[in-house]
Amino acid sequence: MPRTVQLIRSSALSRADYAYAATARSDARLIFLAGACPLDEGGRVVGGASYAAQATACVETMTQALDAAGAALGDVISTRVLVATSSRADLVEAWDVVRRAFGDHDAPSTLLGVTVLGYEGQLVEIEAVAAVLDAP
Repeated sequence: MPRTVQLIRSSALSRADYAYAATARSDARLIFLAGACPLDEGGRVVGGASYAAQATACVETMTQALDAAGAALGDVISTRVLVATSSRADLVEAWDVVRRAFGDHDAPSTLLGVTVLGYEGQLVEIEAVAAVLDAP
């Protein structure tokens, strides 16, 4: 059976750490995740002032949300990584964590520096869309 998500690359485009496009089978169920935040069970921001620690917590939150929807990181069709900073070094610090979490499944992604995120002290948030095939 073919994979649900197909990552698309083009030799006409510059080399990147992610696929430039992705498709999902027409019979796939799409899952739209809210932004995964670095929150503990009590709703408090974790990871302090570390972009890497907050990105790690966001990946954990996203993984749990995917699992609850019957999906995994390999089912993600695209992501958007939001980082509260104007520093490229901070963006890269967060991106490196996210990129490692996805391994060979380098889904299309957008990395954005933003001025502020929703929770006091929050530095990172990750949005994602996934696609899965439900059992018949």
